[in-house]
Amino acid sequence: MKLGSLISNRSLDGELVVISRDLKLMVKATDISPCLREALEHWSSVEEDLQKISDDLNNGRLAKDAMPYDDARLHSALPRTWLFADGSAFIQHIKLVRQARKAELPATLETVPLMYQGESGKFLNPRENIPQIDEAHGTDFEAEVGVITDFVPMGISPQKALEKIRLIVLINDVSLRGLIPAELASGFGFFQSKPTSALSPVAVTPDELGQAWEKGKLKLPLHVKFNGESFGTANAGAMFFHFGDLIAHAAKTRDLAAGSLIGSGTVSNEDEATGCSCIVEKRTLETIKTGNAVTPFMKDGDRVEIFMLDENGQRIFGTISQSVKKVRV
Repeated sequence: MKLGSLISNRSLDGELVVISRDLKLMVKATDISPCLREALEHWSSVEEDLQKISDDLNNGRLAKDAMPYDDARLHSALPRTWLFADGSAFIQHIKLVRQARKAELPATLETVPLMYQGESGKFLNPRENIPQIDEAHGTDFEAEVGVITDFVPMGISPQKALEKIRLIVLINDVSLRGLIPAELASGFGFFQSKPTSALSPVAVTPDELGQAWEKGKLKLPLHVKFNGESFGTANAGAMFFHFGDLIAHAAKTRDLAAGSLIGSGTVSNEDEATGCSCIVEKRTLETIKTGNAVTPFMKDGDRVEIFMLDENGQRIFGTISQSVKKVRV
């Protein structure tokens, strides 16, 4: 099943839509739940009805009631929610970024996931501009996979946590690299350096992914284009910690509300031939090889595209396609 949120001037949460598997059609499901956030809060009551709409749509029985699918008409799949907790499940990325900052690796690198709490009161639309007030802030994209959960009780085990995953999305976790060092040096973590992120327009249930979804990992390349050129195709299945580990870590001392979003962190592979999923990683590799980082961070007009393909070359989650836009404050 594929779900999304149609942009509406009546609600910040948009209107719930069911989307066909081939991303050609979508149909409103507001008679079942007004929005995806509320559907997640009542998942056991609405899942069967939503699945029936999905089956009917994919089998051609709702063609007359459907509208053409269009990324531009959709919010991020979940326009806002209660929690965005972003992990860092790719050890290679942690090693490279720490090396760039000349920082030591944590002693618990392979036993405790890194995680921070990001902005969740609003996500940018998947085609919405990334606002930039100062180029010196070092605007960077970070291509990730995320999962959206049902209610998760405090103290859950990683294996049980996998059962709480309801939907999967892609994420562009925007980072301001020029602000990160000072914030981390303060000893109090990210805040200004982690502005509003964006999600893919389509959220997908795990069963739609077939064998690509295995033991809490999505084993497909994540495609990233920067200004129209391929930037990376790192395999998202290379997570050191799986999503059950990340969810359990987030729920160690608190319940997680239904609709909580857990991010994988920047997708990264040890094989440099797969490219990169963020600019800072490419700059780090350049520094290691030549002593000098040459790839600039994003400036006004630069565009990033993030998407994932199935075995037939079709986009699974739609496309995150965002440009940086200089704004005055």
